[in-house]
Amino acid sequence: MAYLPFILSALALATAVPLAGSGWFSRLRSRIFKRRPDLTIAEPPRIPNDAGWELIHSENADRFSAWLGSDSDGLPMLGDEECSLGSHLLIELFDCDGTALEQEASVGTAMREAAVESNATVVAESFHEFKPWGVSGAVIIQESHYTIHTWPEHGYAAIDLFYCGGTVNVRRAVEVLRVRFRPKRIKFLLVRRGIQSEVEPG
Repeated sequence: MAYLPFILSALALATAVPLAGSGWFSRLRSRIFKRRPDLTIAEPPRIPNDAGWELIHSENADRFSAWLGSDSDGLPMLGDEECSLGSHLLIELFDCDGTALEQEASVGTAMREAAVESNATVVAESFHEFKPWGVSGAVIIQESHYTIHTWPEHGYAAIDLFYCGGTVNVRRAVEVLRVRFRPKRIKFLLVRRGIQSEVEPG
């Protein structure tokens, strides 16, 4: 107990005094206080093309979701990327729970929830269940539309989330769809629609 004041003083000094370099004391201090490294959000890569499309893709659902959430307006940009009227997010869900893709009611509920949770303004919706398998449908939102087609026999769903404006939190839509359909693998392709220089020629 006689050493307690000394230990407390040393710990206080360790947090208050910045030490240069990466010496043993810095490493010790870092272990004691479990300092977390700075976390940076990795941006997904662009797909180069000569057709004038702005294409961004990813197959890492967690990183892509983090990138989507990195911008409060819901339209994160990459470096010198040009502004657009909207963003069209194409999502492929693989190895889903097939039963979640079979019925109009469950698919419609998932898509409607995705729209509501992402702060989109729902205007109308329509879904159709095919026999023997598959559901197609759309949720029309004031900011554009969310659509889906499912292949339950393959555990696969193709989803398009097209949105504009700075109110849609599309990351929340992606989270809802992951929970509802439980895919084991996801692919994303983000297409910018209405590139500023093309719709507003100088």
